[in-house]
Amino acid sequence: MEETKYLPADFKTDQQPRWCPGCGDYAIFNSLVKTMAELGVAPHETVIISGIGCSSRLPYYTNTYGFHTIHGRGACVATGVKVANPGLTVWQVTGDGDCLAIGGNHFIHSVRRNVDINVLLFNNQIYGLTKGQYSPTTKKGFVTKSSPYGTVERPFCPAELTFGAGGTFFGRLLDVDLKTSQMVMMAAARHKGTSVVECLVNCVIFNDGAHGWLAEKETRDDRIIVLEHGKPMIFGKNKDKGLILDGYQLKVVTIGVNGISENDILVHDAKCKDTFLHTRLALMEGPEMPIAMGVIRDVDEETYEMAMENQINEIKKQSSVKSFDELIDACEQWEI
Repeated sequence: MEETKYLPADFKTDQQPRWCPGCGDYAIFNSLVKTMAELGVAPHETVIISGIGCSSRLPYYTNTYGFHTIHGRGACVATGVKVANPGLTVWQVTGDGDCLAIGGNHFIHSVRRNVDINVLLFNNQIYGLTKGQYSPTTKKGFVTKSSPYGTVERPFCPAELTFGAGGTFFGRLLDVDLKTSQMVMMAAARHKGTSVVECLVNCVIFNDGAHGWLAEKETRDDRIIVLEHGKPMIFGKNKDKGLILDGYQLKVVTIGVNGISENDILVHDAKCKDTFLHTRLALMEGPEMPIAMGVIRDVDEETYEMAMENQINEIKKQSSVKSFDELIDACEQWEI
């Protein structure tokens, strides 16, 4: 049977996406439908679950099954969908507020269980839909409508939460980098288990330029390192910079200076079960260090729905009752 080829248009509805002009959500949406087309999973075998927030409008714009749920509860519904019908490809679309504030508990437990869902975490470091309050990822000191003198709270790092909960996949992308976005989304979709993808997006109204210093084309290559499993951690406009370990810390070096060669540069191992180096990579901050993009972690573990199915099958083998009728017949009965 010939394999069906899909186009991005096959995954779009007739609804015009409505975000603020210049919002990074447009770019993520376009990368997602391109990824879905390349993945080759039929629209009727795909589900998009969202919570509440600007990004959570996305199910209306995709020609798949979808569920626009309540604030912070997308992970619960996504888990239920996947466990009830493991054959479906499930995407959860959420924001930094929806996922890490009211939905934080559900997020860490879906990661801990390793449910086979793909979580797209739109991080604009602000509450956009409710008009500009600080979120769990807002930088300390940032002035917002709910922190007029600057927030005194330390922000969450989504990667740290993911690794702390035993996460098996973490990737990061920038809204304007379409090539890397599709690469990371494709890897997330192919991973068996909870895939967390932090999408750095711009909110042009309430936090414009939050990631602007990364988005500038002229300097982006010097400020970002795109990680790929099995490849040296080299970056820079001239591909002459790399990462090495200096004790327990990562250090930027220049190839060809002080005797440094490409052989000295660390090779990325996304499959390593230990989280030490993955955490160091995810926590890098500029301008001294590049910001890590791409697939940072991608390890294999049993998924939640697979474990449940195996347990049910094992119990069935041990039980003398094989059907509901047999269960009823085995019980004490009365005739009235």
